[in-house]
Parts: sequence; C-alpha cells; structure tokens
Amino acid sequence: MFQKLKDIFIGEPLRSDDAGEGHFLSKIQALAMLSSDALSSIAYGPEQVVLVLTTVSASAIWWSIPIGILVLVLLASLTVSYRQVIHAYPQGGGAYMVTTENLSPKWGLVAGGSLLVDYMLTVAVSVASGADAITSAIPALNSFSLEISIALVLILMLLNLRGLQESATWLMLPVYLFIVAGLLLLAYGIFEIVTGQLPNTATARLGQPVTGVTLVLLLRAFTSGSASLTGVEAISNAVPFFKTPKAKNAATTLFIMSTILAALFSGIIFLNWWIGIVPKSGVTLLAQMAQAILGDSALGNILFYAFQFSTAMILAVAANTGFSAFPILSSSMAKNKYMPHLYMEKGARMGYSNGILTLAIGAIGLLLIFKGNTDRLIPLYTVGVFVPFALSQTGMVVHWVRKYGKQFWKHSVANILGALICYIIVLILLVFRLGDIWPFFPILGFLIWMFLRIKQHYNRVAQQLRITSAIQEKKYQGNLVLILIGNITKANIGAIAYARSIGDQVIAMHVSTKDTLAKDKETEAEFKQYFPGIDMAHIESPYSSITQSTLQYVDEMAKKAAAEHFTLTVLIPQFVPKKSWQNILHNQMSLRLKYYLKWRENIVVSSYSYHLKE
Repeated sequence: MFQKLKDIFIGEPLRSDDAGEGHFLSKIQALAMLSSDALSSIAYGPEQVVLVLTTVSASAIWWSIPIGILVLVLLASLTVSYRQVIHAYPQGGGAYMVTTENLSPKWGLVAGGSLLVDYMLTVAVSVASGADAITSAIPALNSFSLEISIALVLILMLLNLRGLQESATWLMLPVYLFIVAGLLLLAYGIFEIVTGQLPNTATARLGQPVTGVTLVLLLRAFTSGSASLTGVEAISNAVPFFKTPKAKNAATTLFIMSTILAALFSGIIFLNWWIGIVPKSGVTLLAQMAQAILGDSALGNILFYAFQFSTAMILAVAANTGFSAFPILSSSMAKNKYMPHLYMEKGARMGYSNGILTLAIGAIGLLLIFKGNTDRLIPLYTVGVFVPFALSQTGMVVHWVRKYGKQFWKHSVANILGALICYIIVLILLVFRLGDIWPFFPILGFLIWMFLRIKQHYNRVAQQLRITSAIQEKKYQGNLVLILIGNITKANIGAIAYARSIGDQVIAMHVSTKDTLAKDKETEAEFKQYFPGIDMAHIESPYSSITQSTLQYVDEMAKKAAAEHFTLTVLIPQFVPKKSWQNILHNQMSLRLKYYLKWRENIVVSSYSYHLKE
C-alpha cells in the first residue's frame, strides 16, 4: 500500500543504468530550477533600498542609483568568482568546498552551516512572500497565510522528490513567464521615456544634496539592496545536476542568470527613480511602477494583472533554489563525514531524497516559529548568505596564490573586490542589525558542534572496525538456539525445523504475564504435544509486558553460552500478512524484541517469516 501511494505521488523508480543523461538538467531547465531565488529577489530587493532611503526624505531616492551601481559591481565580482569556483570544483559544494580546501575544514563548516541554514530560510521566506502575494490578490484567504505557506513547501517537496527533470519542467512556466514579463515591462518603460510618453517626475535630480543622508544610512541601504543577490551561489553548488559538459554548462547558466538579474535590477532601480515612486502601504514599488508604465487603459490593466500574476508565481516557487542546492551541499558534507551518510543516498527518482525531506521539515519549522513573518526572517536570510560569500571569495584568493604565486592578483581582482564588499556587508549587519540577526549565530554554533561530533563518531567507528593485526578467529564449540514462542502456530513448525538444522542445542522460551498465565499453561502443554523433543522454558513475568523478562532470560542464556564457548542465536518466528497494510492490525512484538536485542553483545538475532496466503 505504501509503495503504491509512493508511486502515485513521487513516481515509479528510475533505473540509473538506463537513464543516462536523461535525469540531468539542460541549461534551459537549470536556469528555471536554480535561478528562481535570485530572480525573484528583485521583487523586494530594490524596494528595500528605497524604504531605507525614504526614512530621511523622499528626495533621497536618487541615491538608489549609485547604490544600485555598487550592487551591480558586487554581482559582477560574484559572477566571475563563482564561474571560477564551478571550473575549479566541478564536483559541486560551492562555497563549502572552496573554503574547506583553501582556508580550513572548520571555516568550511562555517560556510557550509551558513548555507544550510540559509537554504531553509530561502524556502521559508520565498513561500511566505508567495503566500502574501496570493492573499493580497484574494483577501479572503488572508487568515490562512501560514497554511498556504506550508502547503507550498509540501508541493515543492513532492515536485523535487519526483526528480530533477519533472520538477524543472513544472518550474519553467513561472520562471520564464516572470523573466519575459519583467524584461518586456522594463523595455516598454525605456521606450516610453525615449519617445517622451513617460516624463521625468523624480523626487529629486541626480546629485541633489539631501539633508540627513549619512554614510551609515547609505551603507544600510546598500546591505538591504544586496538581498537581491541571494541565490547567486546556488548554481556552483549544483554542478553535478547538469548534463555534460557539466562545468561549462553550469558556468554558462550562471552568466545568463546574472545578466538577466542585472538587467532587471538596474531597470527597476532606474525607472523607480525616474517615475518618482514613493513607498505606499499595501502596494509594492514594483506594482506601482508597473501601473505607471502600463497606464489605466483596459489593455494596460490586463497587462498589469498578468505581470502581478507572474511576480506572485515566481515568489511562490523561488523556494525551489533551496530544494535544488541543499541536498547536494548536504551530500558533499556527508562525503566528508560531517553529516550522516544517509544524505549521500539517492532516492528512487535519482534525487537526494533525504536532503529534500530535511529541508522541507526545517522550512516548515521556521514558518511555525516565526509564524510566516518575512520581516523577521529576511535579516537572518541576508547574513546567512553573505558569510559564505565572503569566505568563498577569500578562499579563491588563497587558491590563486597557491596556483600562481606572485602572479595571483591577475586572476583574483574580482575575488578581492567581492570579498571586501561582502565583509563590509557582514560588518554593517553586525553593527546595525545585530538585534535582528543574533539568532543566526547560536544556530550556526550548534550546527558546527554537531558536524564535529558526527565527524568524531565516524572516525571512532573507522578506528574500531579497522583490521590492524593478524586475524584471530573466534572458535566456538557449538550453537545454542533460543526460539521465542508465543501461540502455537504453523510459523513455529518451520522455525523449529530451521533451529534444529543450525543448532547443537535448541530451547523454546515462552513468557506469560499475570493476565495470560492460565491460557499460557495450555500453550505449554500444547507445545509439548506437538514438539516433544524440544525443551521449553516457561517464564512467568512480574511485569505487564513480556519484553523485560524476555531480555533477562536471554542475558542469562548468553552467559551460559559464553561459558560453554557456544554461540547464542535468538530466533523469532513471525507471520507476514499478504497485504502490507494489514500489519497495523497485529502487534509488532517481534520488531520491539529485535530492537532491544540488537544492543546485546555476542548474540545473533534472526527472524523466521511465515507468509500468509490470504
């Protein structure tokens, strides 16, 4: 039953040997799947710049132009840097791999842990923003904003569990619709300016002095606008998802994404200043800009709502960048033994299913903790991405120093500039937004502690399992088989026959409680009737459950077997229903006993299954 439901929601398993390149991404698919976070951020990044500037005066909006240019410089340096990362580390891992190999493993954990948290925040912020866009269009759903956010996470989780190809196909429509709608809107706005149909109504001319504008204000505005660059690193993390040649395709996709992002960001910043748009409660700057450009005609209104629909759609699916990058980053960290090895396992549809599930659970947890409030999530989101940005840029500088020596500067100009700007952004956040971002640091500290403990565990396991000297085989003189008997059934017949074939001594054990004692006396007699040649130990348990007494008796028999240099095999008969769902109708005592017995040393635990036909 479970398998049928799994096939319905996730799809039938893919064969890795037959799929070939079929389950990897082309550049067109990868752009849709990995760029939604970065592209969607222009819906709120430029607005954050204007919101900070207008705390002084509407006349200060012209400062968004030079701030926007600085953001574009940072975008260019990040693009160059991550293209270098893609070619230098085609196995994926992005900032984590760069920092680990060029700075130190512990700094790599800072970068990796930051990104893991950031991807959870990416999902939470994106779906919350998407839910806000939906409830703005349909006010009747306003009270269900949190539930809509959680539903969006679950939908994206199922899409990604279905595999790269299928999720990328579904995401192509909203992403490319937004790209086309955004570029056409900006192009039409520029056309109207050139033809004189859209006059300059800016709140202030470029360069006009504005009282109250300080360096601190400009730095805060810059850090707020830099939120538009979140998600730029995702492609470098996900290089293994691409079709061959992987590194070349990934680098090309990153360049295309950055070019589109730069065009959208710069166009919005410029047109917002030109039109003179001032923040208004309940209406985004992007919506006001679209209304001003498209006008109030019937056609203009239709185009306006189409643009708003495309914006709402990409905000809703922007979380998919996290679903794409988190699993492969966790896989890279698991390969280095900093995360459980289960994150290296691929699911039935060739995706890292455990990473996808973990991300969904973490994002839903954040939504519940912060009640879907994006204002509380965005500061954490920003610091979570600029810490690994800064570390990866620094790591690439070290990479070039090691590779080219004194000539490193020819290759690392973009890295040095990017690192400098990223460190400034982190410093500004620490000085001016510490009250908003402080939860990030204890969370990161806990994650790093957890990573180190996991690594320590794997090292200890390897040390204990490693063969370091000549093998000294244990010599046993026989095998004592202990069969756990409940009711006398057909399952016992095969189990006892099997026990006789492997055991020098066979003992059946039956445990009764105060409530079942009378009936169990009959069971004992019935057993002796059917199996007269087998010794039976009947234990009367003082507990309400048979588990404790069973374990105590097994421990006694284990001591006896060890004294006689025998192995002890505990054989548990069980019947298996024809339908898997029928298991819930029967107690799972055999599973509980096997769970507790596996922690005992020098005991072999075995099951004998009798399959029912109806």
